Amino acid sequence: MAASAKSTVLLVDDHDLIRQGLARAFERHDAFTVVGHAASVAEGRALAQSLKPAVVVTDVRLPDGTGLDLVRMLRQADSDIGLVVLTMYAGDEQLFAAMEAGASAFVAKDAPSNDVVAAARHALVSPRSFTAVNLTDAMRRRMSPTGPQLSPKEEEVLRLLAHGLGVTALARTLFISESTAKTHISKIYEKLGAANRAQAIMKAIRAGLLSDEQADPV
Repeated sequence: MAASAKSTVLLVDDHDLIRQGLARAFERHDAFTVVGHAASVAEGRALAQSLKPAVVVTDVRLPDGTGLDLVRMLRQADSDIGLVVLTMYAGDEQLFAAMEAGASAFVAKDAPSNDVVAAARHALVSPRSFTAVNLTDAMRRRMSPTGPQLSPKEEEVLRLLAHGLGVTALARTLFISESTAKTHISKIYEKLGAANRAQAIMKAIRAGLLSDEQADPV
């Protein structure tokens, strides 16, 4: 490749505004040019096969599967392609899932756009090594598990909360009183250091107590 040549990037996300924002971020850097946009796993795979981009940046949540499915497919087909995973839920479980799928980098969606570009630079140079902002801390937590410990019943309540059930529906599902359900919820919030359902779900995901597939968008 000539020194002046730009590295090609394919963006995969089902939200057009996010793709456009990422495209602008990459176009501000002379090293990259965005050659394609896709909104699903199938589109991403087809465009990757036809365009042969140097780097693919993909969201985790896609309408016909997950970005990790796409990462596995593309890594199996090409060991040298750069693969950057974006996620709304940047917890340990999601980080290690991306690493195990064959991603080159893992970035939270709320990170600055320059972080995504930096991840793409890493993916371009070292596609088969993995980087993430919290990788060292996540490895430490995996080796020495710490954090909130929920009882089996509290874990069950947490999963139902993550699926959007209110106190009444939760109590009926578990065959307990609403008062007992409220007590479980209060204990979960206390253990997670959360003030409400949304915080509890996000903190549970980061702690590896829930996966993003188990949580409805909040």
